[in-house]
Amino acid sequence: MSTPHVVVVMGVAGTGKTTVGPLLADRLGVPYAEGDDFHPPENIAKMSSGTPLTDDDRWPWLDAIGAWAHGRAGHGGVVSCSALKRGYRDRLRAAAPGLAFVHLTGDRALIEDRMRHREGHFMPTALLDSQFATLEPLGPDEAGVAVDVTGTPEEIAERAAEALAAR
Repeated sequence: MSTPHVVVVMGVAGTGKTTVGPLLADRLGVPYAEGDDFHPPENIAKMSSGTPLTDDDRWPWLDAIGAWAHGRAGHGGVVSCSALKRGYRDRLRAAAPGLAFVHLTGDRALIEDRMRHREGHFMPTALLDSQFATLEPLGPDEAGVAVDVTGTPEEIAERAAEALAAR
């Protein structure tokens, strides 16, 4: 990518957004922001208890990520955000036109296995089904790429960087 874009690393919980995002940012030479850090405490508490967020819960979170992305326009950056619905991505793009998305995709069994083995994260595996039910993959008119999550985080980040450069 010749000009520094802001990239949203998206996907269901457990795809590796928090692991791949910083690696991708490193490859692109831009800062990384952890999307979970933009959640208000009420959202974290809700998800920790196994309750899926509503759209009303998500709007302030998406707006905060959009504001960060807007501030990085022209400078570049990578931020992780599930961005599961087209409407969520539209809201992010409204705040920061020109966003590119990297949709981390993978087999549900692999993702669940990864979730079971991670430590210190608030998202329980019980919410994985609701994540997959909510997911609306990138449309052909959306700037972005889908990247499979098999392999090491470094391999995934490299595939993402290559796919972004090719678009």
